[in-house]
Amino acid sequence: MASRELETFLATWSFEAQRNAQLMRALPEKQYDYRPQPEWRSIGELAWHLAEGDGYMAAAVATGAFDFGTKLPGLERPRTIAELAPAYERVHADAIAKVRAMKPEALDEKMPGFDGQPIRKGDVLWSYLLHHNIHHRGELVLMCRMAGGTPPGLYGPNREETQAMMAARAKG
Repeated sequence: MASRELETFLATWSFEAQRNAQLMRALPEKQYDYRPQPEWRSIGELAWHLAEGDGYMAAAVATGAFDFGTKLPGLERPRTIAELAPAYERVHADAIAKVRAMKPEALDEKMPGFDGQPIRKGDVLWSYLLHHNIHHRGELVLMCRMAGGTPPGLYGPNREETQAMMAARAKG
């Protein structure tokens, strides 16, 4: 069962990572520092948080411990919108290689969670990595709109794509 779980996770994570990069490519070019509230992350910071999540969580399950005090190599945040997606794809490729190198049965091993309580490595991947990533991507979609951008339809058409389809149907 663990073998199937690892394969399913890797496929799902790859699918979602493509959507992350797609969104990063759609962010308004001049809005890297946009933040709806002064204390919030900027668009650039939030986009890069997706890469940090991939890098740190993959390292944690590979080593069996969280180490946020150490800066992982290759996780320096890009400073322009144009650099975000390619850099994210590089970090994701490194992270997925770490997870792919794991033995499937390692997903059932326990490691200390954020609260010190034991948690399955597989649960770290699904919840701390993937679901956390999707949560922040949702925030990034909203920030993209607020900054004047047009986020892509990630799971179906966005407003603009829907309007274009409806107009095309009306033309017959």
